[in-house]
Amino acid sequence: MTETSASAAPVALITGAARRIGATITQTLHDAGYDVAIHYRTSAAEAESLAAKLESRRADSTLLLQADLADTKALPDLVENTLSRFGRLDALVNNASGFRPTPVGEISEADWDELFAANAKAPLFLSQAAAPALRESTGAIVNIVDIYAERPLANHPVYCMAKAALAMLTRSLARDLGPEVRVNGVSPGAILWPEDGSIYTDQQAMIERTPLQRTGNPQDIADAVLWLLRNARYSTGEIIRVDGGRTLVI
Repeated sequence: MTETSASAAPVALITGAARRIGATITQTLHDAGYDVAIHYRTSAAEAESLAAKLESRRADSTLLLQADLADTKALPDLVENTLSRFGRLDALVNNASGFRPTPVGEISEADWDELFAANAKAPLFLSQAAAPALRESTGAIVNIVDIYAERPLANHPVYCMAKAALAMLTRSLARDLGPEVRVNGVSPGAILWPEDGSIYTDQQAMIERTPLQRTGNPQDIADAVLWLLRNARYSTGEIIRVDGGRTLVI
């Protein structure tokens, strides 16, 4: 690791940070005073644009990190490069995710490998790599889970299993990394629809069944992440549903 003076600001590493919910989490943490390590896989243009916007607000406050999270050997480098740049790590947000249908009868081992790599394996090994630095800073981890970790979505068994594994990882790490490191999760409900629009054909019916009768937005998730990182000082092993009450009636 290159010697560097530690950042005066707290530092957060966010995976899948360039787009959608990840970008909103990144902006929210930056607005709250965090320096941010912005991980992306293929969204280089979006990551660079986001970093430029944040740098215009506060110079020397961002770091771009490209990696395929399925490459487990690359994960320690994300932590090492963050420490080299900022000299500290206070927060890890495991936001990156893979999502697609895997109907029974069509599931392949490649489906399993891909969805578990993004949703469970990478968060485990990245958290393991980050643990020493987070212990030193008495920092925190937030995992972005899913309400489907509890109640399955039709035709998505592998995704649901992977997110259920992430939920258990959240609780296991909370026990194993305490007392220095807090580990919590956020489970979104209907926040952003899949970009190809092909998964949910009953969007309006789903909204009408939700007690708040509307979709949420990425800021709702980002606000929950910030609260867990900064304010929930006596909470660990918790997974907060941000779903408009949908799991009451799903």
